[in-house]
Amino acid sequence: MFLEQEATASVPALPEVHSGISSFLLEKAQNAKVGVFEGRTKPVRERQRLPVVPQGIERDEFLAALDELKAQLGGEFVEVNDKPLRDGWYMEHPNTHDMMTILDEEELVASAVVYPSTTEEVQQIVLWANKYLIPIFPISMGRNLGYGGAAPRVRGSVTIDLGKRMNKILDINSEDYTCLLEPGVSFYALYEALKEKGYDHMWIDTPDLGGGSVLGNTLDRGVGYTPYGDHWACHAGLEVVLPTGEVIRTGMGALPENNTWQTFPYGFGPYSDGIFSQSNFGIVTKMGMTLMPNPGGYESFMYTFQNEEDLGPLMEIIRPLRIGMILENVAQVRHIAQTIAVRGHPRSKFYQGSGPIPDEVLHAAAVESPVGDHTWAYYGMSYGPPHIRAYKLAIVDAEFRKIPGAKKVDPKSLPEDEYFWSRDRIAAGIPDIHELRWVNWTPNGAHIAFSPVSPIRSADAMKLFDMGKKLHHQYGIDFFPAFCVGLREMHLIVEIVFDRDDAERKKAAMDCLRDMIDQAAALGYGEYRTHLVLMDQVAGTYSWGDGALMKFNERLKDALDPNGILAPGKSGIWPKRYRGRGWEMSRESGPVSEGKGVAPPEAPNHS
Repeated sequence: MFLEQEATASVPALPEVHSGISSFLLEKAQNAKVGVFEGRTKPVRERQRLPVVPQGIERDEFLAALDELKAQLGGEFVEVNDKPLRDGWYMEHPNTHDMMTILDEEELVASAVVYPSTTEEVQQIVLWANKYLIPIFPISMGRNLGYGGAAPRVRGSVTIDLGKRMNKILDINSEDYTCLLEPGVSFYALYEALKEKGYDHMWIDTPDLGGGSVLGNTLDRGVGYTPYGDHWACHAGLEVVLPTGEVIRTGMGALPENNTWQTFPYGFGPYSDGIFSQSNFGIVTKMGMTLMPNPGGYESFMYTFQNEEDLGPLMEIIRPLRIGMILENVAQVRHIAQTIAVRGHPRSKFYQGSGPIPDEVLHAAAVESPVGDHTWAYYGMSYGPPHIRAYKLAIVDAEFRKIPGAKKVDPKSLPEDEYFWSRDRIAAGIPDIHELRWVNWTPNGAHIAFSPVSPIRSADAMKLFDMGKKLHHQYGIDFFPAFCVGLREMHLIVEIVFDRDDAERKKAAMDCLRDMIDQAAALGYGEYRTHLVLMDQVAGTYSWGDGALMKFNERLKDALDPNGILAPGKSGIWPKRYRGRGWEMSRESGPVSEGKGVAPPEAPNHS
């Protein structure tokens, strides 16, 4: 009964709800929600739960500490997590756990959630956490799906939901093409703000789904698909609450009354912004971002390539064109399997058998699609006035057609709901929600990502592709590879879609991922971003110099967070109180995220 009510409830929309969707996408989102719930068979648990208490503090002391925090912030802004865990879906996700969990849902779960409204209240929470040695885990909006969502790495942490009450666009400068944002501003919200102000001369850069936090995505070094696709490279200026409660502003923000905080990222002295990206060294409460000038026109294009082995020569063609900015945006080279899955139909429509879906089944489905049969599809965008676009596109066409069987797809032949048009919108800075559809591939669809980085080279692309395909076949998993092509590097994004109510398939997904991480590292490829449960393993692959980088990170952690309260374990960085106590997750440790206690606080040194 509850599932039916949840499935038919209206999708939250802007501006009523800070995490809502743009009105022009509301109908599309409602349809996407129906598709998600049609494939859901996982039972809804109704029983009340006791809140999880983090290791290192007694239950009574913990509950008393929460009462103290309620008195400081207001009782309605501190929620104890003692209710049934609801998975929701992308637009109505939980902030207490990972809705797409690869482990038991009670494994990576928060004890409580707090909602600050200002930087000063974030300071209060940090000081409170130090007083009681309670682990805290900040989220912006909790939509980092495929990488852990809103879940804390340490079970029982108190989640700081920065987005619910800190969601203001503090400034949009139409002359400098910059903005200043709080954590709760989504790509949808920033896009709507530009439209509302009539700033058509500025674009945002959006990832595949626009519901995430601009600040959160940038700190995690996420990507978009315009020439401004490297989000971290496009930020300028942070306000950060340190783990001891002090507040700093980086770059030009450290100069009082300056007017260049969002226009020049460096300031004077050491550039400190980097230590707050993918780290647990501070809580970012404000971030500056640059915006892209409207290029005065744009034109999407799509080429298909027939053979698996075309991937290698295609990369050799792409690299010089991308470095020379003839190929201008962060484009995608997607495999036919993902092209079929993104249509939103369940796998069972195409194939009822076990093991990976056969290639001939995928190609038969492709023949029936508007795009036609292929193995690889390149989605790109050209910018500028018509004559400039024509010049660049002619070069691209001549180069791509050097691959036998290459085909340029005529956009006029494609229906409005074809995936091409989603890529068209995203590469033009218009957020969308279409990408979600491939999660419907399995019942109770969830996904987890493998994301190694390599040069844009034939040999690298083929090594990663062949390795991933072999391991997916070994574990009986459908292989969904897509290459996101940056300026001089590319990210291979492999999404494993699994049934989160099937323990066997979850284990297969984890085993496959752990093998891919190790084998990729042995070939010289590291991940740029990973799921919470894989952070220790991925961090361990960056082992040059007897782990010199991790030793450096641990020294920073101990200096900045002496009590070890802020997001312990994030990016594999554990505070001193947790080290050597079994908190690190590996294949050998199994599906348990907790270690054996934490060290007692050290006595202050008065010498």
